[in-house]
Amino acid sequence: MASLTKNCCRLFMASVCLCLVSSLAELQRFTQQAKANGSLSFLVVGDWGRKGLYNQSQVAYQMGSVGERLDIDFVISAGDNFYEDGLTGVDDPAFEDSFSNIYTAPSLQKQWYNVLGNHDYRGDVEAQLSPILREKDNRWLCLRSFILNAEIVEIFFVDTTPFVNEYFINPKDHTYDWRGVSPRDDYLANLLKDVNSALKKSTATWKIVVGHHTIRSAGNHGVTQELEMQLLPVLEDNNVDIYINGHDHCLQHIISTDSLIQFLTSGGGSKAWQCDVKWWNP
Repeated sequence: MASLTKNCCRLFMASVCLCLVSSLAELQRFTQQAKANGSLSFLVVGDWGRKGLYNQSQVAYQMGSVGERLDIDFVISAGDNFYEDGLTGVDDPAFEDSFSNIYTAPSLQKQWYNVLGNHDYRGDVEAQLSPILREKDNRWLCLRSFILNAEIVEIFFVDTTPFVNEYFINPKDHTYDWRGVSPRDDYLANLLKDVNSALKKSTATWKIVVGHHTIRSAGNHGVTQELEMQLLPVLEDNNVDIYINGHDHCLQHIISTDSLIQFLTSGGGSKAWQCDVKWWNP
């Protein structure tokens, strides 16, 4: 959860009237209007879709309670939306069993902005991106990468899974759906170019980037070296304020001595890891 105004930044909340706007840029752009007092209220949750099991239902209940108290306007998902292997298609009942029938609190009946995680890429990626799911539940909005403009803040959603070498060179017994990503080098080059261009053009007071994978983390997965090498320099060059991710099943707030960016992990949507620490010296 985060609360933002022109003069302050707390962690994790965002306010807002939704509409799609056209853009000449590669990244699709959405816009919302901030509240009259300039604040924004939203919840962030990652690594959640387990059909209510592994404490997903309990986390959803608490999200509903907090969402009502804070009068949230939307929810961000940091990926790994459906375990273990994404969706099998647009008619997969896991969509209802892990999303529509779980997040039923009145306060959570708001727009959900979703990015993909590595577990989502093990299923039918196109299903999660399909407008058919939006027809089933109009809260659902999932794209690979896109931008949300809310006046004093712009939120840049980045598809991080294709950056990770392991999924390509050592997928083990998993099959990944790389449709829309291959050829990988071209995809990543264009994505980094688009993100860099959009960040440079942004005049927002606050710049937030959301991706599934960690950049700085003391959790089980630790630092994602590919993002540290390729994405982090783009964020630092463009004065990004906050990077938000899931992937590690815990909550973290890291301020690094070598970066002005604040790194937030919100991956406790279900099956949270207890005392699973990978010690890391920033």
